[in-house]
Amino acid sequence: VDSYDVTVEEDLGEIQLIKIEKRKYWYQDDWYLKYITVKTPVGDYLEFPCYRWITDEKEVVLRDGRAKLPRDDKTQILKQHRRKELESRQKMYRWKEWHPGFPLSIDAHSHSELPRDIQFDNEKGIDFILNYTKAMENLYVNRFMHMFQSSWSDFADFERIFVRISNTISEYVMQHWREDFMFGYQFLNGCNPVLIRRCTEIPKKLPVTMDMVECSLERNLTLEEEVKQGNIFIVDYELLDGVDANKTDPCTIQYLAAPICLLYKNLEKKIVPIAIQLGQKPGPDNPIFLPSDATYDWLLAKIWVRSSDFHIHQTVTHLLRTHLVSEVFSIAMFRQLPAVHPLFKLLVPHMRFTIAINTKAREQLICECGLFDKANATGGGGHVQMVQKAMKDLTYGSLCFPEEMKAKGMDSKEDIPYYYYRDDGIKVWEAIKSFAEDVIHIYYESDEVVCEDVELQAFVKDIYVYGMRGVKASGFPKMIRTRETLAEYLTVIIFTTSAQHAAVNFGQYDWCSWIPNAPPTMRCPPPTEKGTVTIEQIVESLPDRGRSCWHLGAVWALSQFQDKELFLGVYPDEHFVERPVKEAMAKFRKNLDEIVNTITERNKNKKLPYYYLSPDRIPNSVAI
Repeated sequence: VDSYDVTVEEDLGEIQLIKIEKRKYWYQDDWYLKYITVKTPVGDYLEFPCYRWITDEKEVVLRDGRAKLPRDDKTQILKQHRRKELESRQKMYRWKEWHPGFPLSIDAHSHSELPRDIQFDNEKGIDFILNYTKAMENLYVNRFMHMFQSSWSDFADFERIFVRISNTISEYVMQHWREDFMFGYQFLNGCNPVLIRRCTEIPKKLPVTMDMVECSLERNLTLEEEVKQGNIFIVDYELLDGVDANKTDPCTIQYLAAPICLLYKNLEKKIVPIAIQLGQKPGPDNPIFLPSDATYDWLLAKIWVRSSDFHIHQTVTHLLRTHLVSEVFSIAMFRQLPAVHPLFKLLVPHMRFTIAINTKAREQLICECGLFDKANATGGGGHVQMVQKAMKDLTYGSLCFPEEMKAKGMDSKEDIPYYYYRDDGIKVWEAIKSFAEDVIHIYYESDEVVCEDVELQAFVKDIYVYGMRGVKASGFPKMIRTRETLAEYLTVIIFTTSAQHAAVNFGQYDWCSWIPNAPPTMRCPPPTEKGTVTIEQIVESLPDRGRSCWHLGAVWALSQFQDKELFLGVYPDEHFVERPVKEAMAKFRKNLDEIVNTITERNKNKKLPYYYLSPDRIPNSVAI
């Protein structure tokens, strides 16, 4: 902290702005300025937040920390400062199309091209190639790293690269992955708990008969009656149909499938699989596999579903619906909301490092010949096709957590008691929404004030036009007219960038490190008849040693928190200075602490605790 006395001859009156200049020395000495506190001659203290890098011979003009809407600025000098800040930001933060049909992203080829304020402090820390290699060393699997094409000899052989951390979920998965209960449980509480929905009628493309599933049903009802009673659930991987499998390695042919899986809520209210068809078109060479089939037939069918689930999880649930969407929110915020705007102050902690991590991913991970191509059957372009297809389901309603649960018929706690992702998600959603409402009521005294906020409307429009590509069917609003709608909109943004990403990201090592439970690729086509599958065939289908190791390095590296991670509701940067907002923040933290206690209590003595949506494990932003 540096203190300076500034002597002036006359009374300055109310200080509106502060200008900071940095002189350039003969070496680069960028300066990160947190804030300036001015003590006036009459003893008042004024806070001028900055939280920006001052580089080269730049000057930075700061306003004091009180949040102001455009309508609050009466003097020309303040209006002009506001306008100039947005003009310069719009030149720095430009939209760009990375692939046709994708949400637009930042116009930068590499991390080093990004504006200094949004770069990582330490670029080495997020070097994917370095981190994956380091992860493989830490996991002692680097000796297998280059053994592409070399198959494992049996399931037990996978243990040679499996790090046993006793009493963890990953070890429990290794011991129980073959069980139908474990297979069903992952649709509710694994790292992709977003696909399962209640089945209201059996689709024509899945010609399941009562004879096939009778021995799985426990209520003496017909299949049709079970459907009517709401006991049948479905997961359909139709999106994978027609997606090209990875062809980047001519020595290994890789395969994808687009299965349909039918599940049943048994008398214990547990969800278990009762039928699996591995392709979308019914026919003699696309049999429906059943729990009553030969052990290895049924096991291989389940492995194919788990592999398909892994692909949808990585590319749609994780990449598109958290990373790319959060980047859209982030760019729009920097382009349309000046630092003095209350919504900029509210949202900026939830955008920390998001544009940077995505830029780094486009540079190293999901680019042509990137790390994603090494071990994944959807590498080499398949992942791009998947995002393009998934855009039609990326709707505003699907990002509203409670609404999405209802739409899938998964909202009843009584009916489906073991869906912890839903239970914890609703609690966190409500806490965020209550916080957003508190902040809105401080700055917007009526719906009219919301309508008149031109910067807010420009922000919303940017997200609709550039993020959602102006697609009406996306359901994203073009403008916001009420405080209630604004509260929901801000909740969608904060929930997606924090809780939703945490729920689908940090469980990857737990659920995907035992490779037969989440194969990133398959090396034999799906079986077309029953009764022929052997254990040898299954092991031949699973990833080879080299791909297994790359996959393990990836899920380990992606599941780690950042060094100085900031968790939900922790806001060390004081963008807000007013007491009412600080009180709202304290109330928010109190609500989150109560959720942490509830979750900790529930998880006690559980063999499979669910903690991904515990607020003390939810980072504020997408930064890994």
